[in-house]
Amino acid sequence: MTFTQDSIAAAEEHSAHNYHPLPVVVATAEGAWMTDVEGRRYLDMLAGYSALNFGHGNRRLIDAAKAQLERVTLTSRAFHHDRFAEFCTELAALCGKDMVLPMNTGAEAVETAVKTARKWGYRVKGVPDGRAKIVVADNNFHGRTTTIVSFSTDPEARADYGPYTPGFEIVPYGDLAALEAAVDENTVAVLLEPIQGEAGVLVPPAGYLAGVRRLTAERNVLFMADEIQSGLGRTGKTFACEHEDVVPDVYILGKALGGGVVPVSAVVASREILGVYRPGEHGSTFGGNPLACAVALEVVAILKSGEFQQRATELGEHLHHELGLLVGGGAVEAVRGRGLWAGVDIAPSHGTGRRISERLMDRGVLVKDTHGSTIRIAPPLMISKEDLDWGLDQLRAVLEG
Repeated sequence: MTFTQDSIAAAEEHSAHNYHPLPVVVATAEGAWMTDVEGRRYLDMLAGYSALNFGHGNRRLIDAAKAQLERVTLTSRAFHHDRFAEFCTELAALCGKDMVLPMNTGAEAVETAVKTARKWGYRVKGVPDGRAKIVVADNNFHGRTTTIVSFSTDPEARADYGPYTPGFEIVPYGDLAALEAAVDENTVAVLLEPIQGEAGVLVPPAGYLAGVRRLTAERNVLFMADEIQSGLGRTGKTFACEHEDVVPDVYILGKALGGGVVPVSAVVASREILGVYRPGEHGSTFGGNPLACAVALEVVAILKSGEFQQRATELGEHLHHELGLLVGGGAVEAVRGRGLWAGVDIAPSHGTGRRISERLMDRGVLVKDTHGSTIRIAPPLMISKEDLDWGLDQLRAVLEG
């Protein structure tokens, strides 16, 4: 057996089968490229679902992590540490908000946002206790916890985990009229992805996010934007909401905030919203730890330069132009997305998304399928145009084959 086969066999034997990864075993990575245990190189066109926006082994992030590793990595929030205040200050400024509540994973941040909205609803809006409602969209993906899958419409994510958490109403994504009808006097928040990633990089109709912003402001309801995948440069803006000049009440951040180095997430909002918490009412042992703060501070500094947003805009225009040329040729039914982020719907006659992903892997390109017939393309934002074009050439070859 090869090293690859040995490693996969061991993983299958001793780990729960909650993922179905492509049969590649990565050993090292740099920039937009990964190398497997056999020495084969692959162009990473997934970037850890946007966690690796700044590339593998980004020197600024690695140096920040190394420097902090030598000082202190964890205190818990039982004590103050010297990176915490700066992290909260800089991230709040990037978002144009007052306060930050740091966590670790994206799902933890979404859970925190749900708890925040309910607490705000009871303490500030005056919703009767136990009656708070949050409106969400179908085809959403906000995480894997029991509460979050309670308002999922994906059978794979939801099945067999009941009883489910009440307090959520699901409406069609992009349907402003349906959203308006769902909002009532007990609604405390609308929770949406500005672009739905796991669903296949679904971009809402023009004006939808602006309409959500107007409606929530009029009804005294929080607009909570899950920018875990779409934010921090991926779409060509710091936040995807900016494409419609929308500022939500609550930003939910993760993935790229940790630079692919450590898990970092956060809820960022005004003092009126996050000020509802009192000591002991919510927390996390690792949330806001010194190592996470050091890395995330460097991420914020990188984003403040605007360099990666500009790259995502320019290379994104090129990506979507080239992908658009594939539509109508029989192999690709539709292409969606924004910036360096695309969902490509493969015609059934040309195979499943999984099969296309496997064939691309054989040609040295790594992508990931979703919902059967769709592949997602989301390379690190630092990818060169030459590498991006090479990856697109491999896609064309697979589709022509």
